[in-house]
Amino acid sequence: MLLPENMQPEVSIYYNGAMVLKELQNSTSNSVIDIYQVVKEKYEMSFPIFLLSLDWLYLIDVAVMDEKGDIKLCS
Repeated sequence: MLLPENMQPEVSIYYNGAMVLKELQNSTSNSVIDIYQVVKEKYEMSFPIFLLSLDWLYLIDVAVMDEKGDIKLCS
């Protein structure tokens, strides 16, 4: 759900995408699994929500996945 009505903002893809983006900017490793482990511990995010957040970041041209499977930020 992108913009939920009558719900907490922490369950929206916008919020979760921002948390994933924050960790991508601060991370030294851009492996999907490494980023997920950090996000899971800090924000208690489930894997499906993490993947939806990555999809959202890809759709808005913020992040891409390279041929090795690492996540890179677009500049």
